[in-house]
Amino acid sequence: MIGVNLEIARTHLLAKKRQTLVAMMGVTFGIGMYLLMISFMNGFNEYLEDTLLSSTPDIHIYNDIKTDYTHSILDQVSDTTRMLNIVHHPKPKDVTPNIRNPKQIVSDIKTFDNILAVSPQLSSQVFYNNGPVQLPGSLNGVNIMEEAKLTNLQDKMKTGAIEDLMKVDNGILLGHGLATKLNASVGDLVTLASPQGTSMSFRVVGTFQFGIGSLDNVRSYVSLKNVQQLLGKDNQYVTDINIKMKDYTKAKELAAVFARKYGYKADDWQVANASAMVSIAIRNMMTIVISFTLLVVAGFGIYNIMNMTIQNKLKDIAILKAEGFAGGDIIQIFLFQSLTIGLFGALLGLILGYAMSYGVWSLPFPKNEYMSITHFPVTFHVRHYVFGVVFGMLTTLIAGLMPSLKAGKIDPVAILRG
Repeated sequence: MIGVNLEIARTHLLAKKRQTLVAMMGVTFGIGMYLLMISFMNGFNEYLEDTLLSSTPDIHIYNDIKTDYTHSILDQVSDTTRMLNIVHHPKPKDVTPNIRNPKQIVSDIKTFDNILAVSPQLSSQVFYNNGPVQLPGSLNGVNIMEEAKLTNLQDKMKTGAIEDLMKVDNGILLGHGLATKLNASVGDLVTLASPQGTSMSFRVVGTFQFGIGSLDNVRSYVSLKNVQQLLGKDNQYVTDINIKMKDYTKAKELAAVFARKYGYKADDWQVANASAMVSIAIRNMMTIVISFTLLVVAGFGIYNIMNMTIQNKLKDIAILKAEGFAGGDIIQIFLFQSLTIGLFGALLGLILGYAMSYGVWSLPFPKNEYMSITHFPVTFHVRHYVFGVVFGMLTTLIAGLMPSLKAGKIDPVAILRG
C-alpha cells in the first residue's frame, strides 16, 4: 500500500509543477540564507575572538597595587586607645608593582597540566624618539620565543623575524602603526626614554601587526634584560606573568587557583575582553533569531501550499476514501509530498548556501594598512549544514503534518454530496 501512496504523492507533485517548485524554492532560499548568515557571522566572531586571544594572554598575573589610607604611621607612635589620629590628604605609599620570586612562580606554573607557555614580562610606559618625532607608548620586555607561543607573533610579522631580537644587541620590534608614525624601518635606531628620565637607543629588527590599532600604534618588544637595564632594575624585577593554555576555555578556573596560591591578581582572557565578549554574545543571539525566522517562514510557506493543495484535492481525497483508502493512507500521501519538497529543497539549499558563502569568502576585504585581514571571514563548519538539513526537514514535516491530519479526517460522503 505504501508504494501506491508514494505513486499518488508523486502524481500530485508533478501535476502542479509550478506550485511544487515554489514550495521547494521557499525551503531552498530559507536554508541557503541561513547558511550564509550563520557562516558569515560565525566567521566574523571567530576572527574577532582569534584577534583578541592573540593579543591578550589566557591568564594574566600581576601585582594589583592598592594603597591603604585607613592607617597612619602616627598610629605606631601614639596610643590610639586614648587619642584619635586624623591625617588629611595622606601621601600614597611608594609601592613597587613587581612580582616577588617570579622565577619560582614561573617554574611552579609550568608543572600544571594544560599549560602551553609562560612568559614573564616587564612592562613600562616610555617615550619613543626618532629625530624630531616623539611618541608615548608601551614597552614590553619579554623572552621573545615564549611570547611568540602566547601571541603567535611570528605570523604577525610585517618585516624582519622574531629571532633577530635575540641576535642583535638592543634590538626592538615595533608595532606597524608605531613604526609608521616614527618613520622607522629595519636597521634604524630609535631612542626610548623611561618615566625616570633614563634613555637607551635600540635598533629596529622588525615590525608586527595584530590588526588592533590600540596595540599596533603603541606596543614594542625588547628583551627582558634590556628593559630591566633601562629602568635600572635587577634581573629578578618582573611586573607581569602571561600564560597560554592548551584549552583556553578552562582559563577562568585556573586563574582563580593561581590568585589564591600566589596572592596576586590573576585575570582570565574573558575578563580582559569583557566588552568584546558581550558583543560576540549579542551577535550570536541575533544570528540564531534571524536564522530561525528564515527557516520558520519557509515552513509557513510549505504549510500554506500544502493547505491549498488539500483544498484543491478534496474530491480526489473523497474518491480515494470511497475506494477503500484509510485516513492513515491519506496522511501518508500528503506527508510524502511535504517531505519530498523538504528534502529536495534542503539539498538545493545546501548547494546555494555553500555557493553564496564561498562567494562572500572570495571577496577581497577593503585594504587597510592597520588590519591584517585579506578577505571576508566565513566558516564552513559541517555542523551548520547538518543542522540546516535537519531543521529544514523537521520544519517541512511539521508544516505538512497539520494539513495531512486534516485531510485524513475528511468525510467523503459530505464532500461528494457537495
